[in-house]
Amino acid sequence: MTTVAVKPATMAQALTRALRDAMAADPTVHVMGEDVGTLGGVFRVTDGLAKEFGEDRCTDTPLAEAGILGTAVGMAMYGLRPVVEMQFDAFAYPAFEQLISHVSRMRNRTRGAMPLPITIRVPYGGGIGGVEHHSDSSEAYYMATPGLHVVTPATVADAYGLLRAAIASDDPVVFLEPKRLYWSKDSWNPEHPTDVEPIGRAVVRRPGRSATLLTYGPSLPVCLEAAEAAQAEGWDLEVVDLRSLVPFDDETVAASVRRTGRAVVVHESGSYGGPGGEIAARVTERCFHHLEAPVLRVAGFDIPYPPPMLERHHLPGVDRILDAVGRLQWEAEN
Repeated sequence: MTTVAVKPATMAQALTRALRDAMAADPTVHVMGEDVGTLGGVFRVTDGLAKEFGEDRCTDTPLAEAGILGTAVGMAMYGLRPVVEMQFDAFAYPAFEQLISHVSRMRNRTRGAMPLPITIRVPYGGGIGGVEHHSDSSEAYYMATPGLHVVTPATVADAYGLLRAAIASDDPVVFLEPKRLYWSKDSWNPEHPTDVEPIGRAVVRRPGRSATLLTYGPSLPVCLEAAEAAQAEGWDLEVVDLRSLVPFDDETVAASVRRTGRAVVVHESGSYGGPGGEIAARVTERCFHHLEAPVLRVAGFDIPYPPPMLERHHLPGVDRILDAVGRLQWEAEN
């Protein structure tokens, strides 16, 4: 028996391997998008796929997002499994009409007769020195659209496992990839990928007893760093990685908050009308009698994404998270 060494791998490499393995396992899987073929994508996530599988299955498209997604709808109706790459988060906006009017509604419109197994890969979030349109976090729009699954990995293992699950799903999945985590590394064996929890399941990344940090995607490493720093203040913070925004894992989230009695929701997108409001409402509805303080939020400011010199102020950081934790009415315990 040959033992394959577990080596450090990046999230981008895990995503590439997930696409390759899905294409090798199922000839109906087709990758399409702007510069995904010859160039291998602007983040090189599709690097090598066109060479291995041919341009018919890894296809460069015109710069026309509505046309790209509209084509994917037709492909899915004829039995294929398109994986669409939107080059940057805000580049997906021109495709919104296709997404909302057709992708999200086709199964319901046909009374279940025609599901659309489309995966829409969207590099999102800040932290790379990009400008607006290149650093947006628009997950709230997708969460508010019935008929879509919305998934975002924060670890190398989840990048592979969740993308494979998204491609295999018969429902359309918006797969949000945190750009600043593309180069994050972890030990991972591509020949024997680690099994991960399915879509719709949250995971406790750090157990704690004082309060719960609820987060996902690019904010997970920040929350883990904040939890370590909080020990100096005497707080033992639990960190829950939501992973799947739709379907939402109320069970795991509520169990954590009931244990700790306090919660802070952390995400990059704006606070007003953002995901944190819905998450806080769900937590409050299910955990009201267990809460020692209101559920608080730490989020990006309610502004268009700022220029690179200012993004460190805009993005949730350790200090802002610890400031919120400090406002969780600890005096009630004295």
